[in-house]
Amino acid sequence: MKKKQGEPAKEGSKSEAKGEELENIDVFLTDEEALEIPELPECEDTTEESDSAKATDELCELKDRYIRLLAEYDNYRRRTQKERDGLYSDAVAEITKEWLPVIDNVERALQFAGDDNNDESLSEGVRKIYKQALEVLTKLKVEEISCESGTPFDPNLHAAVMHIEDDNFGEQTVTQVFLKGYRAGDKVIRHVLVQVAN
Repeated sequence: MKKKQGEPAKEGSKSEAKGEELENIDVFLTDEEALEIPELPECEDTTEESDSAKATDELCELKDRYIRLLAEYDNYRRRTQKERDGLYSDAVAEITKEWLPVIDNVERALQFAGDDNNDESLSEGVRKIYKQALEVLTKLKVEEISCESGTPFDPNLHAAVMHIEDDNFGEQTVTQVFLKGYRAGDKVIRHVLVQVAN
């Protein structure tokens, strides 16, 4: 159906309107003027190459995701192991803190038992209790922080509760130990309470 010039377009779908436009174009073109469509390369070759490239890209993407996932899992495993170790050491430190005053009292009892020679069996019992308490600390890998008079003051291990001026000692030197300190590995459970000179 050919449209005459100046005739209004009929109402209808867009496809009908496009069809009419194409018919109008055909009216003005002759066989000699018909457009020549260039030959396209075969679709099969292009599809195969694009499928191959697409598969390679997908493989590279999956490999990258796999490597990232492995790295994330490894980091997660290390982090959880570190947290687990930290929880154990924290639990040991908390339990030890609660037991240290008991050990301190046993040490004091030993000092007083040594002064009194009347009851030897009592002092022997206290020594055995003290020895057993130290064995428990050893099993928990808790050790006493060694400190004595003349040791240089270390704020990481010692807590100064008194300060004196004394020419017999060097600067920042421990002169007296008031309370023993303990640590589990590198973690200080209780600092050594000391007196510091100069």
